[in-house]
This record gives sequence, structure tokens and C-alpha cells, in this order.
Amino acid sequence: MPRSPVHSSTRRSRRPLAAAVLAGLFALASFALAPIAQARGPVPGQFDYYALTLSWSPTYCASEAGQDDRQQCGPGRPYAFVVHGLWPQYEQGWPQDCVLREKWVPDDLIGAMLDIMPSKRLIIHEWRKHGSCSGLRMRAYFELTRNLFGQIRIPARYLKPQEAVVTTPAQLISDFVKTNRDLTSDMLSVQCGNSRGAARLSELRICFDKGGRLQSCGVNERRQCRAEKLVLPPVRGGNR
Repeated sequence: MPRSPVHSSTRRSRRPLAAAVLAGLFALASFALAPIAQARGPVPGQFDYYALTLSWSPTYCASEAGQDDRQQCGPGRPYAFVVHGLWPQYEQGWPQDCVLREKWVPDDLIGAMLDIMPSKRLIIHEWRKHGSCSGLRMRAYFELTRNLFGQIRIPARYLKPQEAVVTTPAQLISDFVKTNRDLTSDMLSVQCGNSRGAARLSELRICFDKGGRLQSCGVNERRQCRAEKLVLPPVRGGNR
């Protein structure tokens, strides 16, 4: 029996209508879920390696920010290399400001870290911005920070120089490699800004895997200091 032309036409018209409705629903669902996915942000513990970042305290203390930081830069604060932070890194890019399980950094923990991270403000900042993404509990994160820093021997000329140390980025790396048996140049990154002439050292980054073993750095550390001379201001107790 031949199909009714009315019924056939109705079926044909319903198919594109149904497809359009489904497409609209998928679009709405995607639109609704996108902000949720973005709101979640980076996932704590999901990263590729750590960068232990050391800063040259006299450089910081000569900056505008350092002038107001009496805890690190006031009289009787003869710091040289100090821990700026322990940063979880992706091979390219990095997570930061993950959702915090522990927000309050207790005073006893701050006090225990001040010998290598000589600023309460810095300790709290580093936990919130970087430690939150490590996947570790707060005390474990700072314990790991101390342990990794303890693995690194600082070359003698950088311990407490009373005169400015003038060197090159390559020589600074060479000094650390010679002083640390398991360290190779690809595990280090020197940061000094954009100057091509003389520049002050701002950071030295040393890369570790998630198990705390030295490893090659990722893309984040490839852009190194390109200055011809690297100047490390002297350490002077009481001077800035």
C-alpha cells in the first residue's frame, strides 16, 4: 500500500528539527560546563617536576620591595642565597593558586623555615601560590623544600661575600656543577632579567623530579640570563 504523501513529508520535516534541537542542547550543555571546568583550575599534584628557586638576597634587598622588608633586609640579616620557593612545573608552563586544603600557615612552621626563607610574608605567599599545587600537605611541602635545598652545596665564593662578586652566567653554573657531584648544567637556570650588559642575579633555579632527584629542567627554564656580566651585590650584616 503506498505511503501517504502527508505522512512522508511530516517525517522528513521532523528529522532536521530533531537534529537542530539536539545540537542546541549540546551547545547549551557545553556552555554551562565550560565555566565549571575553568573554575576548577589546576589539579594539585598533577605536574611534571619541581624548580627549587634560590634568590640572591642582596639583590632583593636593594630593590624597592626589599627596602620595606626588615625581616629579610634589616640590620643583622647577612643572607646570601635563600630559598625563594619550590615550584611545581609542567614541562611547559606551571600550575599556581590551586584550591587550598590548608590556608593558615602556623607560626611554629614559619619560625622553622626562617633560616632558609627569611620572610614570613614570603613563606605564606609561596604556600598559597605554589605549595597549594604540590599535592602535599603543608608541613610535607616545607619539609621537602628544606630537604631539596639541603642537597645543594653552595660554592664557597657565594656563601658570605663582603665584596661584590662579578662573574658570568656560565661561570655561576660551572661553579655549582663543580661543587655538586650529581649536578649537570642542564639542571640549572640563571635568571637576571633582560639586560645584555651587566645584570644582577635575581634567581637560580635547580630542577628536581617529583621524587626529589635532580633532573633536567623543562621549557620554562630555557630562557636564561644573557648578560655578559653577572653582578652579585655583597652580603653585609646591617647593610642593604
